[in-house]
Amino acid sequence: MKDYKSFKRQILKDKVIRKSYKELGPEFEIIVLLIKKRLIRGLSQAELAKRIGTKQSAISRFESGTYNPTLDFLQKIANGLDSELKISVTTK
Repeated sequence: MKDYKSFKRQILKDKVIRKSYKELGPEFEIIVLLIKKRLIRGLSQAELAKRIGTKQSAISRFESGTYNPTLDFLQKIANGLDSELKISVTTK
């Protein structure tokens, strides 16, 4: 883990990389949160997909960051995880 932290700290010194990292932060944050929630619930991607009426590949694309989800899709995932979706906007 120390190597990753050192690497991250080093690459974030680059202004372009730092800007892109900040822009993608919220997207990756929600992906990580929902993956953790799914794992805590003991569900596979296929089981979650069945709960929300979609295919396992849709869950996989979402979790890999290659799919730009709609709010409706995020709501379905939250419901499938017996959770509540809350979105907020705060002042910088």
